[in-house]
Amino acid sequence: MTKKSINRRGFLNTSGTVMASSLIIPSFYIGKSKPKLSDEIVGHGDFRYRVHKAWGDLDPAKTPVNNCHEMIMDNKGRLIMVGDDTHNNILIYDKSGKLLDHWGISYTSGHGLTHWSVGGEEFLFICDTTGTLIKTTLGGRELMRIGHPSTYGAYEEEDNFAPTESAIAPNGDIYLADGYGSQYVLQFNQAGEFIRKIGGGRGDGDNQFQTAHGVAIDDRDKNNPTLLITSRAHNCFKRFTMEGVYIETIFLPGAFVCRPVIDDDNLYAGVCWSRLKYLNRTPDSGFVTILDKNNKVVSNPGGTAPRYIDGQLQLMVQDQAIIKHGHDVCIDNDKNIYICQWNADNTYPVKLERI
Repeated sequence: MTKKSINRRGFLNTSGTVMASSLIIPSFYIGKSKPKLSDEIVGHGDFRYRVHKAWGDLDPAKTPVNNCHEMIMDNKGRLIMVGDDTHNNILIYDKSGKLLDHWGISYTSGHGLTHWSVGGEEFLFICDTTGTLIKTTLGGRELMRIGHPSTYGAYEEEDNFAPTESAIAPNGDIYLADGYGSQYVLQFNQAGEFIRKIGGGRGDGDNQFQTAHGVAIDDRDKNNPTLLITSRAHNCFKRFTMEGVYIETIFLPGAFVCRPVIDDDNLYAGVCWSRLKYLNRTPDSGFVTILDKNNKVVSNPGGTAPRYIDGQLQLMVQDQAIIKHGHDVCIDNDKNIYICQWNADNTYPVKLERI
């Protein structure tokens, strides 16, 4: 679809048609015996985990993966993952690691995955970094799309647009992070009408980003939800009001964090790279970082123990080679962590079982 063919509100309503890209491919995978958990323990304090590397392993001849980018849990407790292999962009697991279904044959750069539940219905928002956000049912029927921001006046036609993540506010507003493009977050209402552009684009200012890779609604204060936006190259999350006013920066020195994930009072994130002192990102150096309700790091599964000196968080790097490049985490009802990885030798998701 060309930029000009997308309507000026940014969305194309396709609710009456099952798009070829979202046809469900029946799964004939019968299942596998549950592998034993590793004896390896990672994490710190009250957040320690047993590593289960083979949890998500499937038959690569039937359901191959390239990069396992992100995962969410639906209302039934199913774990839904998006990747960029067009044999099956979407993999749906149960908590034992059994494959329940798979679909998606055209999201060549399937990257971001967001779950939204409203009025008894559930929806997925899929970011394809080739320049599209797609809203679908859980079964893959496409409902609407957002394309290049020039179609609704937010960008010029020549501006780069490569969306990486979305978040849905309690009122249904959509926040779309252009993390591989022009480094803004774009806000729409529930009907898909453009509201505003958030942030100052690429740069080092308080309201600017260097790889605005993720966005999430921080609703831990129920009376005052805010936006958390990743600035990965800055090793931080930046907090904004829901209207896009900068509030604060949460620095995570050494951690090239991806999407912020809120679960109860805690904030979790996959770390794609860490770095040695005075050096830039180091390949195959990922881990997971966990922050408490006060945004203090309390555990780094796979990484060095968090250490504060005079209230300042010290450099965090990989300590155990469990994760190559942590791209996203999903937390289930038992507080286990599921890790999706980028550039990790076609690795399926890894489970960390809370102990």
